[in-house]
Amino acid sequence: MTPKAKAAAASLLIKGGRVIDPANSIEGELDVLLREGRVAEIGPRNKLRGSADQTFNARGLIVAPGFIDVHVHLREPGQSYKETIASGTAAAAAGGFTTVCCMPNTAPVADTPEIIAWITDPARGAVVNVFPIAAATQGSQGDRLTDFRALHQAGAVAVSDDGRPILHEDVMRQALAAAAQLGIPVVQHAEDTHLTAGCSVNEGEVSFRLGLRGMSADSESSVVERDTILAKNANAHLHVAHVSTAAALKPVRRGKRNHVNVTCEVTPHHFTLIDENIGDYDTRFKMNPPLRSAADREALMVALADGTIDAIASDHAPHAHYEKEVEFDRAPFGVAGLETALALALTKLHREKRIPLARIVELFSAGPARALNLRGRGSLSRGAPADVTIIDPARRWTFETSKSLSKSRNTPFDGWQLTGKAIATIVGGKFAYRAD
Repeated sequence: MTPKAKAAAASLLIKGGRVIDPANSIEGELDVLLREGRVAEIGPRNKLRGSADQTFNARGLIVAPGFIDVHVHLREPGQSYKETIASGTAAAAAGGFTTVCCMPNTAPVADTPEIIAWITDPARGAVVNVFPIAAATQGSQGDRLTDFRALHQAGAVAVSDDGRPILHEDVMRQALAAAAQLGIPVVQHAEDTHLTAGCSVNEGEVSFRLGLRGMSADSESSVVERDTILAKNANAHLHVAHVSTAAALKPVRRGKRNHVNVTCEVTPHHFTLIDENIGDYDTRFKMNPPLRSAADREALMVALADGTIDAIASDHAPHAHYEKEVEFDRAPFGVAGLETALALALTKLHREKRIPLARIVELFSAGPARALNLRGRGSLSRGAPADVTIIDPARRWTFETSKSLSKSRNTPFDGWQLTGKAIATIVGGKFAYRAD
């Protein structure tokens, strides 16, 4: 599988697919016409007035708004041995994503307008839309705020110290207030590092068996509890990254009920795996937050189904092979996930848990767009960017990490048999990826 060169056609007709557009409450067999980088028209089969330079037969396939991953690590600048913007976005396109939002823990940290501009420069070779998330504090040290306005003007869509949570209450209060003035969210990695120093797995029977220090559920939920209160007081938008515990879902639910502008995401590895899957110190299963208990995973499944969770995000965190081939407590956190996120959702959530396809599509499109205020994205509204993801929900395939388009191979899903796959990824009306 390889990304195909973008077609030069000025217009594209996607015929006969099952269109699912949750943002507009559309579901049915329809044709979609894309013209000059925008959605031109949607209508009944063979009823559209306009003609097209190119036609794609989508019979038997799902046609959805372009999928958005709000949490990826593209590793540039500074860590191109792990991933590049070009290779990471190629993997994103193969996974069905038309847009990715990249985290600022690069080298140097993405805390200036110049670095944001560098990331978005076409010279980086991105094949999908890249929207940077800038550091909330200088150097992501948690002390002094960055210049949110300048970063936003340079292209940043949110601020975060991802991987280094903003623990000082006064700093978080200032960050929420400054972000609220610009209408952008603060993305928080909810972890009280005072409680998790030296921890590498979930606190429980598995950590005891392995003799490793474990992270408690409270180390996550206590930060979410505090931040939802601060967001309410600041009338600000808080987005909670990679929720992993039942305890952390409680303040999110409470905040939503109380009209706090709080959104959250969950990763495929957290709704698919549990801490027992670590086995005997398999570092492919080491991530932060760590894999949690079966009860936590079930709580995430419920929250995905009932609307509490806004988005599925890969938290794609590539590492070099040698970095993971060390003792478990010395290995870096993180797994690669752009090419398996959709298939895991279709396999585990739709086929096994019977969550409707429309809800799965929402979690990859309208939900992420709402979570990061990406206006105009996540829908097939007339005039919206011509970003489209076309899916075969019944295709059975085996993920082979040796064939991944990412530079890194640190995935726990190598060799997994999955059902459902992106068949084509269209960005700005042009093919960024077509499956073989």
